[in-house]
Parts: sequence; structure tokens; C-alpha cells
Amino acid sequence: MAASLLSRPGRRFVPVLLVALALGGCATFTPDGGMQAVATQVSTTIGADAVKIASQDEAMLATGRVKTLLAKPLTANSAVQIALLSNRGLQAEYNALGLSEADFVEASLPPNPTVVLGRTVTNGALEIERRVVGSLLTLLTQPTRRAIGERQFEAARYRAIDATFRSAATARKAYYAAVAARQKVAYLEQARSSADAAADLMRSLGETGAAKKLDQARTAAFYAEVSNQLAAARLEAGTTREALTRSLGLWGSDINYKLPGQMPALPGQLAAKQLTESEAIRKRVDLIASRFDLDALATSLRLYEATRYVSAFDLAGFSKFERSKNDGIVEKARSSGNALDLAIEIPIFDFGETTRRRAAETYMQAVNRFAEQAVNIRSEARAAYLTYRAAYDIARAYRNKIVPLRRTVNEQSLLEYNGMLIDVFVLLTTFREGIDSNLAAITAQRDFFIARVDFDAAIQGGGSGAGAGARIASGTSE
Repeated sequence: MAASLLSRPGRRFVPVLLVALALGGCATFTPDGGMQAVATQVSTTIGADAVKIASQDEAMLATGRVKTLLAKPLTANSAVQIALLSNRGLQAEYNALGLSEADFVEASLPPNPTVVLGRTVTNGALEIERRVVGSLLTLLTQPTRRAIGERQFEAARYRAIDATFRSAATARKAYYAAVAARQKVAYLEQARSSADAAADLMRSLGETGAAKKLDQARTAAFYAEVSNQLAAARLEAGTTREALTRSLGLWGSDINYKLPGQMPALPGQLAAKQLTESEAIRKRVDLIASRFDLDALATSLRLYEATRYVSAFDLAGFSKFERSKNDGIVEKARSSGNALDLAIEIPIFDFGETTRRRAAETYMQAVNRFAEQAVNIRSEARAAYLTYRAAYDIARAYRNKIVPLRRTVNEQSLLEYNGMLIDVFVLLTTFREGIDSNLAAITAQRDFFIARVDFDAAIQGGGSGAGAGARIASGTSE
């Protein structure tokens, strides 16, 4: 019966469907859900592997690789690779890429026809109506819809690259913060040991009458203050380690990874950066994604312009089948004929003007958002380089000048105290200033490496401002 339903009216759609296939062409799914371009650019730019985990075997391979990396103390690069393999939020971004590919493939296909069956019984007569309905307008605009879907798919690829860069940058910054906090703890533990020894010595001297009660109180207060600083540093080390664990996507026994005790050494010098703004405009993957979104929107609105006078355009082919009874005798069934219906909805009251104006405003809104994003990217690149350059100068000043000078001041102060040239108050004040300078040096070193990550993100994408282009496709504001 199904064959008979589609035999006559359905044949009328065959030539139209063949024309649609010839004009538009049908896209096919890629083997990896569009990940090849993502993996290539990620590997070229940051030297890490982007992998979409879509099967049990792939999950086992990723887990094995993560276990191997966790067997050694983490480095910034290994932390990034673990994040790209384990972070489920990043895998969700790759799933969004797969959804976009499905939308693209769907847009390249001709519209599905709709089969409508009707049955009516009147005075012993049975009437069956068979109808095949298809959207002729959707069929005719298929090439344009395919072009829109293709641009949106390319935009989704660059958004997946941007999400990968963002995960890598987050992991790097969390790594440097955790290592710096651990280094502070180690330094303050040594400082507290020294303060404890000084307090014990002062108590012993006080018992013999060789030290005043004021000096004993000062050394005890110094020990208590350093202990408090150590407690705060341990808290920071714990919270920053948890932030790193979240960015890596680890849980269970994997959270017992090892971190180095010190930050990496500062580079000898920074390479001069030229044309930072133009480089950012050329490389920023979020801006490239926004460009594809804008192109897709422009194509879509041109489609609206071409079809604004016809809101719906449906073509229907139908036939009727009748069977009747006369005095209980079933007469021969007969077909009452075939026909075609053409249903067109025409906006006669506004002549499509509201659609046209809405399209124009939507497109210009998206253009302005895109221009705003480009201006912001230029500013972000300049600001990131200024921060990167200044952070390096500050960290180098601590390394080359301030910390060595503080070490000399502490040594000379101790010599003068032993020679009874200064009192305990001056000695403890000098030591406290030395502790603050060393902690500030560790912080400055951490800030430099974080600033370097932010500068790279400002040039290639993956920074905190990377989400601004997500509004381009719809042209809407936050």
C-alpha cells in the first residue's frame, strides 16, 4: 500500500529532488567529526595533541597516556597535555563541533517530503486521500542553506581551537600558581625554623638574665608572625593545587601528582615583539570564527532578501481512493484522480518590509559587534605585551638586585648584632624585610610566567576575552 501511496504523486517530486541534489550537493560526515583541522593547528601552535574521545578504546588510550605523564613530576607542557586529554569540559566543546557538522550535513540535504493519509466514511462509502507534501522554497534555496551551514561549521572549528587554547592557557597558569605557592611554603618553612631557633636562644638568654624581656617578646612575635605567614601560604598552596587539578580534569588517585619545588628560571632576555596588533588580528582564532559567523549571517540575510515576498511555498501531490457500498454489496473500488496543490503565503500587509528591516538591522548589529571585537583584540594585544614586558623587568630586578642585596643586608646585620652594634629589634626588622622581599620575588616570577601565557593568548586566542565573538552569529548583545 505504501508503494501505491507514493507511486503517482511521489513521482512528481523525483525530478525536483534530483535537481536539488545536482544544485546543492550533499555533504558527508568526516571520520573524526571535524577534528583534523583542530588537531593540526593545536599541534602547530602549542605543541600539544588535541584528541576527541568518542569510544572506549580511545578513552583507554588517553587514560594510559595520562598515567604515564603523571608518573613524573609535572611540567607546564605535561600539564597542558593532561588537560587536553582529561578535561571533560573541553570534550564537550568537541561535541559541539560534531553537532555543527551534523547541522552542516543536514543543511546540504534536500527537505524530507511529508506523507499525509486521510480516511473518510460517508453513507457506506470509504474515501482514502493520499497526499505528499514538500517545501518547494526549502528545496530551491538548498544551495544557499548549504553554504550557510558550511560557514557555520568552519566557525565551529575555530571555536573548538579557541576552546583548546583556553584550556591549555588555564592549565599553564594554574600550574605556575601552584608551583609558586609550593615554593613559598618551602621558603617560609626555612624562615620559621630560623625564627624558632632565634626564639629558643632568646628564651635561654632570658633565663640567665642576658636578654631583656622586650627582646624575648620581639623574637616570639617574629616567630608567631612567620608561622602565620606559613599557614596562609599552605592554604594558598592547597587551593591553587585544587585549581590545577580542576583544570587538568583529574580525580581519584590521579590527584596525587607531583609538583616541582621551584619555579622555572627566568629567560635571559625577551625577544623583541614587532607588529603585535596586526599579528593578533591575523591569528586570533576567535576573530576568525566570528568572521565565518558574520559571513554565514550575511548569506542568510541575503536569502531572506530573496524570499521576503514569499513566506511559505509548499507543493503537495495527492490522490483519492474511493470504495462504496450499495445495498450491502461492495462496488468496485476506484481512484477519483490525482492533483497538485500549490500553497503560497504572501505577506500582503507589509510586503516583506518588516523582514527586510529586521535583516538589515541584524546584520549591521553583527558588523558592529565584529568591529568592536577587532578593536578590543588590538587593545588586548597591546596591554598583554606591556604586562609581559613589565612583569619580566620586575621579576629580573628581584632576581638580580633586590634579593642579592637583601641577602647582604641580612648577613651584615647579623654580624653587627653579634658585635653588639645593633639590637634585636633592628635585626628582626631586617629579617622580616628580607622574608617579604623573597616572597615578593617568587610572586613576581610567577606573574611573569602567567603574563607570558596571557600574551600568547592575546595573539593566538584562548584568553579571557575570547568569548566576545560568540554573539556575532546572532548579532545580539549580552
